[in-house]
Formats: sequence, C-alpha cells, structure tokens
Amino acid sequence: MEINTIKTLGQLKATGYKTTSIKDELRNNLREKIKSGKPVFEGVHGFENTVIPELERAILSRHNINLLGLRGQAKTRLARKMIELLDEYIPFIEGSEINDDPLNPISRFAKDLIAEKGDETPISWLHRSERFFEKLATPDVTVADLIGDVDPIKAANLKLSYADDRVIHFGMIPRANRCIFVINELPDLQARIQVALFNILQEGDIQIRGFKLRMPLDMQFVFTANPEDYTNRGSIVTPLKDRIGSQILTHYPESIEIARTITEQESKLDQNQTDVVYVPSLARDILEQISFEARESEYIDNKSGVSARMSITAFENLISTAERRALISGVDKTTLRLSDFIGIIPAITGKVELVYEGEQEGADVVAESLIGSAIRTLFPEYFPKIEKLEKPDEKTPYSDLVEWFFAESGFELLDDASDADYKSILDEVTPLDDLLKKYQPQLAKEDVYFMKEFILWGLVEYKKLSKDRFAKGSQFRDIYGSYISKF
Repeated sequence: MEINTIKTLGQLKATGYKTTSIKDELRNNLREKIKSGKPVFEGVHGFENTVIPELERAILSRHNINLLGLRGQAKTRLARKMIELLDEYIPFIEGSEINDDPLNPISRFAKDLIAEKGDETPISWLHRSERFFEKLATPDVTVADLIGDVDPIKAANLKLSYADDRVIHFGMIPRANRCIFVINELPDLQARIQVALFNILQEGDIQIRGFKLRMPLDMQFVFTANPEDYTNRGSIVTPLKDRIGSQILTHYPESIEIARTITEQESKLDQNQTDVVYVPSLARDILEQISFEARESEYIDNKSGVSARMSITAFENLISTAERRALISGVDKTTLRLSDFIGIIPAITGKVELVYEGEQEGADVVAESLIGSAIRTLFPEYFPKIEKLEKPDEKTPYSDLVEWFFAESGFELLDDASDADYKSILDEVTPLDDLLKKYQPQLAKEDVYFMKEFILWGLVEYKKLSKDRFAKGSQFRDIYGSYISKF
C-alpha cells in the first residue's frame, strides 16, 4: 500500500508499521549508507578524516551532539545535513501540534482523538524536510519560547480553568517532537534557560508551570558553540554539558586545495560572471592563502577565528572587480589581474577581529598586508627563493629585472586600464619574459600576464622593488630610486 493512500490509524496498523525513535532512525539509515559506501555528509569538505567519523560515531551511539568550533566551520551545515539520514516520511496524527506518533501518542489531544475514533483516527505524513527546527540562542530567549506556557486566550476561548492542561501553549521544542532540533550558539542562552533543558535531555520529558505533565518527547538535539563564547558572553552550564553525549571539535580547512573547493562551491556567481572573467589557478591559491595568513597574523584575534565566509565573499568581490573593469572598458571577456585584489579589502575588513595593534595599524592596512603576505608565501613555489642576505654585486635571477627598473624609473599600472594598455605596459618590462621562459616554461597563455604581475608583487614583498598606491592604481619603481625621490 502506498504511503499517500494510508489515511487512518487502522490502515497504518494493517501495514505492520512499527514505531522507531528518531535516534534509531538516524542510526539505522546511517548504517545503511556506510554499508553502501555512499557519502554521508556530501558537500562538506575537509572533515573526512576528522569531524565526520566522530559525528558518525555519535549518531551510532544515539547521542545528543555539541559541535564546538570557531565561526565559519560548517557547524550548522553539518546539522542540516543530518536531515538526509531521516526516513522520507513518518506518520503523525492529523491536527496534532507535536507530531504525535499514531502508535504511541503522548499529547492529550491525540489520546482523546484515538479514544473517540479508534481505527478511524485520521493520520497525515511528515516529510523529512519538515523535521528540522533551528533556534539561534539569544539572551532574550525565554522558557516559554522553548518549552511552553499557559495561554490565557486559549483558556478564555475554551472556557477552561488554568488548572486544565488544555490551556498549555507548546513552545518550539515540543513542536519539534520526532525532529532534529538545533540550538545555535548555546553559550548565549541564559543559565536559567539552559537549566530548563536538563529534563528534556536526560528524561525526555518537559515541565510547564505547575502542571503535573510528563511528555516523553522523541528528539535529536544538536547544539553549536564557539569556544570564544565561553569567556566573552557566557558558558554552557556544567550539568547541561554532562547531559550532551558527544562534543565534537570542528576546524578550518587544512589545505589550500580544500579551501578552494569550499569557496568554489559556496560562492554565489552567475553564469555571466564566470563567462566574462577568466581566473588563473594561482589567483585562487592567493585568495585562499590570505585566510591562512589571517589566522596566523599578529594583528588579528585568532581566538575569534577567520571564517571560511571571508574567502567566499572575497572571491565574489574579486570577480566583481574584474567584471566592473570589463564593463568600463566595453569588452566581453577579461582575465583577472593581481591588481584586482585591491577590490577584496572590504570583504576582509568586515570579517576579521583586530587586536589592539591591528586597530592601531588600521583595518585597510592590515588587509593589504595579508594580501602581500599571501604572495610572499606562495612566491617560492613558482620562482627561485629570494634570500634575505645576498653578497654585494652577486648576480641573482632577478638582477636584470631590478636593473631595468633602475634604468627606466618604473611605471604606473592603473586599476581600470584596458586589457590592451595593461598588456602593453607589462610587455615593456622585457626581463619578465626571460624569467617566465626559464622558470615557468609550461605556463598557459592565459596566465602569462597575471604571472608577470605576480613577479613584480613578489619582488615588492621581498624588498627588491617598491610599490606605491595612489587613487587610481599603483606605481612600481626601483626601491633605491624611491628612497632618493623622497629627498
């Protein structure tokens, strides 16, 4: 018999349907997925050997779960992915506020309805997409919001005494019976509200006002918390932590490759943007390296973390910078430039928490320094390393390039220069071609000019050239010439 045709309790019983708790439901479906070799948390990258195995073990153990990690570490995404481990449909008594199981009703409404109609009790079906509830913990959340309270309007309309349990208005948690319930940023919940969760986690029942009410709810709780919250805003009270079965630590991507995969998956770009702007692979690596540099920077509060959202929004800004330039020039296609990275500064400054020294430097200066640090870190992977100490008059791979700048007094590179002007300026710097032929002979044609600019920015970071920023672009010069010009 098809699910959609089962409309009454009697028909459900005839199918031999058996009640399964949500924790067993998750466990059974996870077992089947693991056996089949199918990915369990598809679209979550970098956790394959760390977080996901721990999460699977927690589900197999039927535990409530606390995901502990800094911001932007996919904690909520993991919780939402658990929906895929639920059965596609489950039956519930039609009209029930708390998704009463037809074979195991717990509310007065459901019990009275079954007593009245027996096997003719109407049932409906709940899809797994409707079995996910999420609440952001804020200091103004009350017990009534989460658990429930007496509803005086209901009492007046039904002409009932406040002593009658039918006047109860159920909160979010009872209404999420037989569902996954997520409380984000748990430490932000006031301690007295956290205490109200004790019975639900341990005994599975709720207590509302003075009612002698025991409703064994069937719930899968997932909490998320930021370790920094423990000192900044609050903490998880110890008895509540004791009742949470598994605490799982999340982390940031451990390699540029994983970070790139996440950014490409999550960035919101339309087909027009991807058609207009060609992005060299090196540009994507630099973008991700910026986040890695930020997490190690002395100017940024690493306890607060640097969210993966920084790379995502920075990538969107980066593409938009090149797209805007193409629109100004009136061209249909363009290639991303290293100078376009100046457009990602707003995405960086809004995503990092600066320490005192960083505030003194200024958010824009810190953001620019992160871009420079990323270039400095990646430069030796493509070209010979520049040593800090070199012998006087010693010939290096970059000597001809530095001498060119000394002789030519440098050049200006405008942010909105047309592709023709941009290429023409870089082509004048002939030692750049020699460096590419020698150290990057297999370089794709589309990446040539980005790599030329990369060499210049790299030499700036290693103090072999100088780069001065002005309103419409940047000026590259010989470092000694720039010193002399100041006097």
